[in-house]
Amino acid sequence: MTYGVCLKISDPPLNSTWMPLDLMDGPCSSPSSSSAVVPPVDELLRRDQLRADEVQKRLSHNVGDDEANGPANSKVTQVNHLAKIKVELGSRKPAKTTASQLGIHPAATVGGGAGSGTLLPGVIQTVVLDTASDVPWVQCVPCPVPPCHPQTDTFYDPTNSGSYAAFTCSSSACRQLGPYANGCANNQCQYRVTYPDGSSTSGTYSSDLLTLNPTTMVNNFQFGCSHADQGNFDSQTAGVMALGGGPESLISQTASTFGRTFSYCLPPTASYVGFFVLGAPGVASSSSRYVVTPLLRDNRSPATFYRVLLRAVTVAGRRIAVPPTAASAGAVLDSRTVITRLPPTAYAAVRAAFRDSMRMYPAAAPKGSLDTCYDFRGIRSVILPRVTLVFDRDAAAVELDQSGILFNDCLAFAANRDDRMPVILGNVQQQTIEVLYDVDGGAVGFRRNAC
Repeated sequence: MTYGVCLKISDPPLNSTWMPLDLMDGPCSSPSSSSAVVPPVDELLRRDQLRADEVQKRLSHNVGDDEANGPANSKVTQVNHLAKIKVELGSRKPAKTTASQLGIHPAATVGGGAGSGTLLPGVIQTVVLDTASDVPWVQCVPCPVPPCHPQTDTFYDPTNSGSYAAFTCSSSACRQLGPYANGCANNQCQYRVTYPDGSSTSGTYSSDLLTLNPTTMVNNFQFGCSHADQGNFDSQTAGVMALGGGPESLISQTASTFGRTFSYCLPPTASYVGFFVLGAPGVASSSSRYVVTPLLRDNRSPATFYRVLLRAVTVAGRRIAVPPTAASAGAVLDSRTVITRLPPTAYAAVRAAFRDSMRMYPAAAPKGSLDTCYDFRGIRSVILPRVTLVFDRDAAAVELDQSGILFNDCLAFAANRDDRMPVILGNVQQQTIEVLYDVDGGAVGFRRNAC
């Protein structure tokens, strides 16, 4: 992990919803979190495997078989190599809110007439971006530790916010929670999100003012006010900002304004800053700068996931095809899985081609699931082969940044258990590339060297 000065390497695009994004445990994290304990690489990779298993289970049509196996250990579910943003939740002074104010408002204040006033800032909450979940949530007072996890941010206290409201059990928002509904307590709607790996969050389903940046606010933002969670959640985060395709996510809640369009760029290391954007790119980022591939539609799979068709991987010009069974299942874009998972036959060929191109460097012992590692001590410059992801019908090819090929001096790919399982495109391979999700338009765009 690289530490040092926090560096910004990209100018904000011409979009009013631009927000800085950084990785866990780097100098761009808050000062109070700089002393956080970074898990050993083997432990981090073990946690990442549980995350990948979770995604695979939720995509599996054999749900009964997965449930019969039981959940994994709930104490090892989170990974530190994650993208996070800071938002403000709540307000410290009541303000008028009418039905017409639902949605996004490009203003830092609301009100101005009799009976209204300027909204004072809420509390800063650091949240992990998650493209593979639907319900946003933060920890809320009362939240004893345990069952809640320690956090460096001030705990959000709904009693201190003049714009907070808990949904009643008869509200439409509560009735539409579906699998996330968890009954009723004191006429307040209760939610629970339980992941197949054993981690969970539960509490009161609520709404409040969400401030993304000084020019963008979401009134009546719906989220889980968590009073208990299970899992090894990092102290740098207060919760999760869900970006999935379900109706509860931030993307669905802001659809009337932004058309279910968002993008992010993960920086190459924790010493740099990336970005998160709601809505279409600004004028400076023309569509011609993106490599575009269709989003896959499949009513048999959860609406949560964003999937594309990965046809092949090229290593140093050598093309390795993805088996048709895995290609047809789609490749899931996940902002929280670290290492990309490939079908075993494709991975074996990718590994062979990569090892052949790297035979001048001394090999090192495997690290967890990563079996192609190198000892670069004393080597001033390392030349890596070009690695490219080839999407739908060869119409879209995205060359990975050099930072997206290795992880801790190991090839940042691993094998699924069999060739039928979907590919998972992890966040290492996404580094420095702006990934644009045009959900209503049915497409995903990739723009290289964006951050």
